[in-house]
Amino acid sequence: MDSSSKDRQYFVYVAKLAEQAERYDEMVEAMKKVAKLDVELTVEERNLLSVGYKNVVGARRASWRILSSIEQKEESKGNEGNVKRIKEYRHKVESELSTICSDIITLIDEHLIPSSIAGESNVFYYKMACHLAKQAFDEAISELDTLSEESYKDSTLIMQLLRDNLTLWTSDIPEDGGILWT
Repeated sequence: MDSSSKDRQYFVYVAKLAEQAERYDEMVEAMKKVAKLDVELTVEERNLLSVGYKNVVGARRASWRILSSIEQKEESKGNEGNVKRIKEYRHKVESELSTICSDIITLIDEHLIPSSIAGESNVFYYKMACHLAKQAFDEAISELDTLSEESYKDSTLIMQLLRDNLTLWTSDIPEDGGILWT
């Protein structure tokens, strides 16, 4: 067994351990190392990668929603000092989310798709990225009414572009085709 096969087995084992321990950031890090070996992932490895990213993104999205809700309450009470602190914290979470999303898209574009031979793998990765975009779009829609008029105009323009891209990207994907993040 060569060293890259040993590395691969080790990283997959670490990812499974991290999943059991609900330490999804470490699960993602382990699966990124597998992906960067530039090998075609097995179904199990693809699922480990997907579960890791889903949980990492999901936790930050939940944090963002909670902070946004607290921010609205503080705003309605007129506690501007608290609102400012919450906004800064919420922006930190947004930055983490942005980094994570860029990270998975780069991993898909630079390592996973180029290393995929099977069409099924490519479909899985494209659907994974589409689902990430759809989640972002749906979340943004639910927050539109909290924005100032200026932010609302900018946000709706960006969301229009994202919606158009999503429509284009998903027009050929059957609803029941393979595993999708749920």
